[in-house]
Amino acid sequence: MATLTRRQQQIVDFLQKFQQSNGTMPTIKEIAAHFGFRSPNAVTSHLQLLKKKGVISDEPNKARSLRLTSPLQKLRQLVCDVPVYGSIPAGLAADREQQIEGCVSVDVNSIGYKPSKNAFALRVSGDSMIGKHILDGDFVILEHGPDPRAGEIVAALIDGQCTLKTYLVKNGKPFLKAENPKYPNLIPAQELVIQGVFRALIRPTRN
Repeated sequence: MATLTRRQQQIVDFLQKFQQSNGTMPTIKEIAAHFGFRSPNAVTSHLQLLKKKGVISDEPNKARSLRLTSPLQKLRQLVCDVPVYGSIPAGLAADREQQIEGCVSVDVNSIGYKPSKNAFALRVSGDSMIGKHILDGDFVILEHGPDPRAGEIVAALIDGQCTLKTYLVKNGKPFLKAENPKYPNLIPAQELVIQGVFRALIRPTRN
């Protein structure tokens, strides 16, 4: 962040204290009164310089819209919380009731994907997807809504049972492929419902 002049630092300190005490940012008139500026233009000039230095931001033509910015606040904008809906078998399909267990925080830059409101996470249980480097205990981030393309990893309900597998199509008919030779392909007898398409992998630290 750019170096501030003594007066600029005083203004930033005032903005911070005012917000902590009042829950809102001061108006230009309130800033002028605090520092004894005769003209609001003096305040505006200081604020413009602070905006150029990346210390504050605002919304044009909106009262009390000043915001203090910092490298930490910019970093927070790159972190998203994704809800975790229980676990999913990466093995044989199984009956499983999905319940919210909390959330995982993901760094958008690290995973190369910004989760939307339709994103959710599941904890992997089993080893049927090790060929895709998905291990037991990993978290998979999935997107609900888009139709899967052949070769994509999906969370799916196959004849009422859930599983994590690779989505494939043969002779116009979809089926699910395990990425471990120990497990058979899963061909739906009645229905195949895609719950989410794989977008990213989170691997917890293991002892």
